[in-house]
Amino acid sequence: MKRPFLHLHLLFAVRHLCSTVAGQLLPFALLLFPLALSAQYPILPERERARVVDEILEDRLTTLLPQLMRREGIDMWIIISREYNEDPVMRTMLPSTWLSARRRTIMVFYDAGGEKPLEKLAIARYDVGNLLKGEWDINIQPNQWLALVKIIEDRNPKKIALDFSKDYGHADGLTYTEHNEFMAVLPEKQKAKIVSADRLAVAWLETRTEKEAAIYPLICRISHEIIQEAFSEKVIQPGVTTTDDVVWWMRQRVTDLGLETWFHPTVDIQRFDSDNFEHLRTFSKRPSKQVIMPGDLLHCDFGITYLRLNTDQQQNAYVLRPGESEIPDFLKKAFAQGNRLQDILTEKFKAGTTGNKMLLDALDQAKKEGITGSIYSHPIGVHGHAAGPTIGMWDQQQGVKGPGDYPLFTNTAYSIELNAAVEVAEWKKTIRIMLEEDGYYTTDGFRYLDGRQKEIFSIPRKLANVK
Repeated sequence: MKRPFLHLHLLFAVRHLCSTVAGQLLPFALLLFPLALSAQYPILPERERARVVDEILEDRLTTLLPQLMRREGIDMWIIISREYNEDPVMRTMLPSTWLSARRRTIMVFYDAGGEKPLEKLAIARYDVGNLLKGEWDINIQPNQWLALVKIIEDRNPKKIALDFSKDYGHADGLTYTEHNEFMAVLPEKQKAKIVSADRLAVAWLETRTEKEAAIYPLICRISHEIIQEAFSEKVIQPGVTTTDDVVWWMRQRVTDLGLETWFHPTVDIQRFDSDNFEHLRTFSKRPSKQVIMPGDLLHCDFGITYLRLNTDQQQNAYVLRPGESEIPDFLKKAFAQGNRLQDILTEKFKAGTTGNKMLLDALDQAKKEGITGSIYSHPIGVHGHAAGPTIGMWDQQQGVKGPGDYPLFTNTAYSIELNAAVEVAEWKKTIRIMLEEDGYYTTDGFRYLDGRQKEIFSIPRKLANVK
């Protein structure tokens, strides 16, 4: 279903992009604007996507990374990967035309302090795009590892951060072989400086720039619109269409739009029957090929990847029975509890608060308000399940050791994922209002990137279900 404010929203995003970077993205804005006026889904052609990705990457490496390195007290960060086995962090630093590392690629970032710019070096046979200068001349030093050692010795950093981490797979990209080969040639005095780069890696992955923050709402809007189209009479014919039909329609729609999804979508049903909800039923033991019928409460879990950013959303729809023109009041009241649980959690967002504290405080408040809630929210960005403070897992409602102890920082994005269990007398059982919406946290507080679902969609559809 076409959203009437999509193109206006995009125009505001473009205006913000241009104003925040003093016109540097003007070519992007000019190219994007005609697409916004002519298509329901204003998706850039491949070449222009590459331009945007590279402009964002340049801004991140030049402006953001030096700030993060100083915040975390790291003056040298070394990232090592081989082709097709890339460190998750390195993948986010490759230019748009590099779909993988080449041979062995080594990135070195060095902060000499003061007003000196960050050095961005590649110990590789090639420059890495226009941002990392190739510093390995095989004619002078045939051994790549010794070329790296020379860079280290010449600069003599205080700390050498490598990507190994107990808590974050995203920050644990240094392989056993690469680590051993590097350590075999590194002088002992330099080995003593080795530290984990996990806090820096997480900071790099979780922090969004102004440019990314301006683009992200549009990506969420596209994802929302695909869900709304899937949960409509255009796709669903009660008594005929199955949940798998809707899932594969969503997958095909993403492909047809030239986008990607980072996980296989799901669609499930709650209805007036004897089946009870459990988490495993939704995540891994969901009945397949259920025929959608009037009176069904539908739920989907869906996300897309565009311009290296991801969405993760769960929304709900109800199939009207013959003679019904409104969603039953008992479902509206149940849905309101899900919205309230979202509010309770996002009210706990405060810089410096750990994921575990936000989780436990929110669950405590929900209990006081008579809401039976389960919270399993997570950061989102360059990964779907991204690095940052974990705010519960569906099977760990007392806190998550490690990533749950990480604090909240500003300019970070989250999927507010949770459910409220509501006893429904009309169906003689407990149902779950499962919701997930993407939002952004700044010094001004938390906001949803493209709003959130405040009413259950109806099939057939009434307009203005999302506010």
